[in-house]
Amino acid sequence: MNFLLRTIAWMSLLEDNGLINTVLRALGFNGVQLMYNSGAVLLGMVYNFLPFMVFPIYTLLSKMDYRLTEAAADLGCNSWQTLWKVTMPLSIPGIVSGITMVFMPSVTTFFIPRVLGGGNTMMFGDLIEAKLDLVLGNDVTSPVAINEMAKRGFKDVFSTDKIALVMDHFTPNKDIKSAENVKQVRLFAKEKGIKNFFDVGKMGIEHALLPESGLVISGDAVIGADSHTCTYGALGAFSTGVGSTDMAAGMISGKAWFKVPSAIKVVLKGTLPEFVSGKDVILHLIGKIGVDGARYRSLEFTGDGVGALSMDDRFCIANMAIECGAKNGIFPVDDKTLEYISGRTDRQPRIFEADEDAEYDETIEIDLNNLKPTVAFPHLPENTHTVDEIEKIDIDQVVIGSCTNGRIEDMRAAASVLKGRKVKDGVRVIVIPATQKVYLQCIKEGLTEIFVEAGAVVSTPTCGPCLGGHMGILAKGERAVSTTNRNFVGRMGHPESEVYLASPFVAAASAVTGYICSPSQLR
Repeated sequence: MNFLLRTIAWMSLLEDNGLINTVLRALGFNGVQLMYNSGAVLLGMVYNFLPFMVFPIYTLLSKMDYRLTEAAADLGCNSWQTLWKVTMPLSIPGIVSGITMVFMPSVTTFFIPRVLGGGNTMMFGDLIEAKLDLVLGNDVTSPVAINEMAKRGFKDVFSTDKIALVMDHFTPNKDIKSAENVKQVRLFAKEKGIKNFFDVGKMGIEHALLPESGLVISGDAVIGADSHTCTYGALGAFSTGVGSTDMAAGMISGKAWFKVPSAIKVVLKGTLPEFVSGKDVILHLIGKIGVDGARYRSLEFTGDGVGALSMDDRFCIANMAIECGAKNGIFPVDDKTLEYISGRTDRQPRIFEADEDAEYDETIEIDLNNLKPTVAFPHLPENTHTVDEIEKIDIDQVVIGSCTNGRIEDMRAAASVLKGRKVKDGVRVIVIPATQKVYLQCIKEGLTEIFVEAGAVVSTPTCGPCLGGHMGILAKGERAVSTTNRNFVGRMGHPESEVYLASPFVAAASAVTGYICSPSQLR
């Protein structure tokens, strides 16, 4: 029976059998659910039935261990009676529960709106299959996905305008290998007619570029072969990072399967004080719950404090949801969201809201009024300290940019601190606008001039130093203050270097003094 069920499931998934899918949908589940849940029948038997069989069968067949025989006698049974009187009754709940999971999957579908499942309802833990609005890859992950497609004989993509390939990690190409990778993706995009291919001159850091270009809007379901794809939750979209093989499957089918996450409700109250930004909000949260505090759960941000946050703040917060293990981070859609989307796309946003009686694993409240500039020490984003707690820590480098803090508000924040000041001798400052549009806006507003006059270098958009790729690699023993999102061992260079995560305000102030500090300390 289990073999038959799983065969039907695979047929529905791999052959796209219309009749089978119609029947499955009528029963209330899809191929993924059938394949997963039907396995519960077998697992129920294995976990509940077989362990109890070991005892009577061994006793029946072996005369070497008298203790087992005596144990059966103590139960008032011989070995066969033990099998039927003890094993079978104890096995029944597992078998029944397994069958129930297969044929009654809808018993857990009355609580949470199914954003990904076409408007139906679902419960956390359900496995669903969702249609994708966008599949994303970059110059590191796309070649792997392309190779997987070729290896399995797939030649066509599901859509030429719902795939985005952004060359941002090692571009402009730092070496021969990165050049070959980009060439492979470039040829693939041309061959398949993929419209959203972003190369040097058009590219930007992917998670800043796609919202800016209107390729992601509210209500979209997005997967990307990059862990910080969760950024788009700022727009009220479901977005999450996947592996390159999942990206390949998404490019082929336009679908992905998900295990529905449970949720943590994060209630934001008040407004941000001076020199405090979205980066401090998310570092505070990660410091509070830890790098695994939201593991495979959804972070749902709500409360009156949301309205006080700019879109750039929200992008920053959603971007780092993965740093506490979250499957995704998501904000409600409000007037600021719709204003941001307006003019960037002809598509109409879809707005999803949590049910009034939605259930959460836990609720966390954050009073924005009480937050202080926060820094994450090596070597985890959870290792947070407020600036007023920090003793003097000398630094060698400052990086201002990335998909976390490379937007125009971040550039303005850094420039407001550096204006009229000079970078400390011995400190290197690298400013990386996240997109060409942000770069141009920096020029128009005079921010680029402020950076250069202060003693910083301004780079073309690139992920570069964030992942230790190029444009700012650290040597042994060096320290950097960075507005990026990770500070793991060796993240920006040598394993014995150190990265301190901070906001553009703190990064810029630290560049001036040569040690970690807040702008308020410059007065």
